Amino acid sequence: MKKVLYILVLIAASACNKELKENPEGQLIGDDALGTIEGLQTALTGVYQPLKNGYSSGFGTANLNATIMGSDDITTHPASNKQELREMDQFAANSTNTRISAIWLGCYKAIQNANNVIDNYEKVSGEVATLNQIGGEAYFLRAFSYFWLVRLWGNIPLITTSKYNTDLLAVTKSTPAAVYALIESDLKKAETLMKDIKPAPGRASAGTAKSLLAEVYLTEGGYPMKDASKYALAAAKAKEVIDNKTKYGFNLVPDLATLWTGTSASNNTPEDVFTLQFCNSCGNPSTLYGKSCMPGDESGWDDYFAEITFFNNFPEGKRKDITFYTVFKTANGDVNWQNGQTQHPYYNKFRVNTPTPGFLTSGTDLSVKLLRYAQVLLTYAEAEARSSGTPSADAYNAVNLIRRRAGLNDLQPDLSGQAFADSIVNERAWELAGEYTRWFDLQRLELVESANSHKAADDLKPIGTITKEKYWLPIPYNETQLNPNL
Repeated sequence: MKKVLYILVLIAASACNKELKENPEGQLIGDDALGTIEGLQTALTGVYQPLKNGYSSGFGTANLNATIMGSDDITTHPASNKQELREMDQFAANSTNTRISAIWLGCYKAIQNANNVIDNYEKVSGEVATLNQIGGEAYFLRAFSYFWLVRLWGNIPLITTSKYNTDLLAVTKSTPAAVYALIESDLKKAETLMKDIKPAPGRASAGTAKSLLAEVYLTEGGYPMKDASKYALAAAKAKEVIDNKTKYGFNLVPDLATLWTGTSASNNTPEDVFTLQFCNSCGNPSTLYGKSCMPGDESGWDDYFAEITFFNNFPEGKRKDITFYTVFKTANGDVNWQNGQTQHPYYNKFRVNTPTPGFLTSGTDLSVKLLRYAQVLLTYAEAEARSSGTPSADAYNAVNLIRRRAGLNDLQPDLSGQAFADSIVNERAWELAGEYTRWFDLQRLELVESANSHKAADDLKPIGTITKEKYWLPIPYNETQLNPNL
C-alpha cells in the first residue's frame, strides 16, 4: 500500500471552496492542528477533496465511468485513445490502468483524512452540534468511500487508524463482510450525529446517511454477501427517509428535465441526496460532463456513451428523450446517431448547455449526482418486495411516482414479489441510466453475465468468459509492488 495512504496529511481545499470554513493560513498537518473547530472544518474539507481532485483522484472525470463499464448502459470508443476504458468494458482490466488507480487513491485518501477527523473531533471543545456534524460527515465519507471500494475490488485493506506505522505497509486484505460491518457502523453513527438538513450544498446530513445505509443494506442482500435479512432493513431505512422527506429536505422534482438542463440550474435540487460540488473558475472543475460525453462528430471526446441494446430496450417517451442525445450537429448538417462516427446514441443528461446549447467545454461547475431521492424510492420498493414477498401499496406508489414523471403508465398491479422486484431493477436501469448504479445492480444480482450476452453488433464484446473473479477490479500495480500481501 502506498505510504501516501497513511501519512498524516490533511488535504485542504482551495481558497475558492465555500462549502466549509477554512484556516486562512492554509494546509493543516497532524493532531495539533485539529484542536479547534476551525481546524476540524478545514480537515473535513480535506476529506471531501480527494473525491474530486480531477484526473489525479476521485469522481470528477470519466475515471468514474471507466470502473463501471462492465454494465450494459455505457460503453466507449472501439479505437482512439480509449484503451483504459475499453479494458473495463471488455472485462480485461490491467492493474496498471490509471483510471482504476485514480478511484482507489481518491477513496483511500478520503478515508485517511476521515480517520484523522474521527480520531480528534471528540477531543475539541466547542458547540456540540457543530462538532457532531463534523464527526458525522467524516463517518459518512469513510463509509461512502469504503462502499465504493468494496463493490469495485471485493477484498480490500481496511484501515481505521490515522496513525502511520510500518505495519500498515504489510496490511492484508479484509473480507467484504468485515468492510460492510464497518460501513454499517459508520453510517449508523453518522445518522445520529449529523443534522437533518445538509449544512451546505454537497455536504452530508442525517438524511444522506440514512439514504446511503438503505442502499448498503440492499446491496448486502445480493452477491457476495447474500444476506436476505438485509432486505427488510433496507426497506425500513428507505421508508424512514421517504416518510420524513420534508424533514430531510428531499423530494422528486416535478419535471425530470430539471435535473439535466446542462446548466447550474440543475445543481442542488431537492432530489440531490448526495452530490460532489465543483468550481470551474476556482481551478476545481468537473470534466465528467461536457466534452467527455459528447460525440466526436461535435468535437467531443467520446469517453462514454450508451450501449445500443440498452438504448433500444429503453421505454419510449419523455424520459428517453431527456436521457439520450441522438441527433448530432455538424458542419454538414444534422446527423442521426446511426450515421455518426461511433454509430451509438449518447447521453443528453450529461451534456453542457452554458453559455450556449451544446457548448463545447471540458470543465464545468455541474455537480456530480451520486445519490438521488428517486433511487431511495426504488431501493425501498425493491427491498420491500424482496423482504415481504408481496409488494405493498406503498411500494407500488414509490415506483409509480417515478413512472408517472417519466410519462409512463403505472406498474401493472398484483405482481408477484419476484416479478415486482424484477420490474424495479429495470426501472432503476432506466431512471438512473448512466448514473453509476447499473453495474452494481447487475453485480449484486449476479446478472453481469446475462446482461453482457445480448450485445448489439456494434457494441464492444467481453474478452473471454465472464467469471465471478471478473466482478472485481485488480488492485493497482503500484500497491501490490509496495505490499505483496495485496
